[in-house]
Amino acid sequence: MASTCSGCGPGYKTPLDAMKVIHRLPMPNLKDELHHSGWNACSSCYDDPSKRRNRLILPSLMSSRIYVVDVGTDPRAPRLHKIVEPIDLFWKCSLANPHTSHCLGSGQIMISTMGDPSGNGKGGFVLLDGKTFEVIGNWEKPGEAAPFGYDFWYQPRHNVMISTEWGAPKALGNGFNPADVKTGHYGQRLHVWDWTTHKRIQTLDLGEEGAIPLEIRFLHNPAAAEGFVGCALQSTIFRFYKTPKRDWAAEKVIQIPSKKVEGWALPEMPGLITDILISLDDRFLYFSNWLHGDIRQYDITDRRNPRMVGQIFLGGSILKDGPVKVLEDKELNSQPTPRILKGKRVQGGPQMLQLSLDGRRLYVTTSLYSAWDKQFYPDLVKEGSVMMQIDVDTDKGGLKLNKNFLVDFGAEPDGPALAHELRYPGGDCTSDIWL
Repeated sequence: MASTCSGCGPGYKTPLDAMKVIHRLPMPNLKDELHHSGWNACSSCYDDPSKRRNRLILPSLMSSRIYVVDVGTDPRAPRLHKIVEPIDLFWKCSLANPHTSHCLGSGQIMISTMGDPSGNGKGGFVLLDGKTFEVIGNWEKPGEAAPFGYDFWYQPRHNVMISTEWGAPKALGNGFNPADVKTGHYGQRLHVWDWTTHKRIQTLDLGEEGAIPLEIRFLHNPAAAEGFVGCALQSTIFRFYKTPKRDWAAEKVIQIPSKKVEGWALPEMPGLITDILISLDDRFLYFSNWLHGDIRQYDITDRRNPRMVGQIFLGGSILKDGPVKVLEDKELNSQPTPRILKGKRVQGGPQMLQLSLDGRRLYVTTSLYSAWDKQFYPDLVKEGSVMMQIDVDTDKGGLKLNKNFLVDFGAEPDGPALAHELRYPGGDCTSDIWL
């Protein structure tokens, strides 16, 4: 977990200490699989002056623990505040494998889940008390849980919440098997929920092109009735929107072509879109292709016709000196060269993204999920992940690597670490929801 340069304005220069780990908070348990995180308070609590963004919520994807970290007492030395044990999720909610955490205007904290206590798929939602962090119970009404779960975003002005699907924890827990997609252990649907009644009112099946829809983002404008979702397996971006009939629909707006290869697990390699975000001004969409190794920037002023205005390669599986040979590529004329930054070769591919509040700096880490890291990028596990900074042209579009910035998690005292999500202490593009 890393957060950097909160509140930095235009013209900000990266100080040398911005590249150092200044504090470490060891977790008391092993094999938790810390994945995503969220705040105890965000912009949805704007009308309550007593709320402070002083607790970081850390769900554990595999163990089903939830850690609450005190980042308010000493922001430069976070400390453990509370542990919600798995049994509370199991017994009170019949849910497990918590993923996305969002704070609510009510002061409560809502966390999506991926499974039931037996490792089967189950897309429900856990509510935590915003003061005691005790488990209250389920957000969804009885019998309304989706077959699979993963991410979610809500837009109260349209009385809606939409959730996505990854897959059954038992299927993905030890790595990716393409056969599990065919046997129905991975999702391809968006679920539309009534924000007031907590009932599932519509399901949008995205088909094979929309298999494994992961990160979902409404536009930041709270009046907007549309957004985007990244679908990993076929490397597509779908736009979802409210129709004149007041129901919801989705359309594919971006398709990243697979590459025909040899020397890899399959004859075709998808880009594998694993994270997306939208700039705070709703002008740019960013996403990462974890396998192909690139980050892309799209101008989404025309919501139905995104236009690519920036691209940068940072590792990946199709490098010139690697074991994979690209036989047919509809986009590139040659395979990318390895990325060497401050003397270290970047292992893995670009994964989690976070954008500065002014939109000028994009931060990226390289670990997806430890079991999949081991399968697709074993050298990443051996050498550790990194965090990089990309300078963004917010006028015409464009991405440029800051060659003076690198946080090397391979140099940790207890051995290489796999850094995943990033958070800004003052709020950011992927956690704040406006009412």
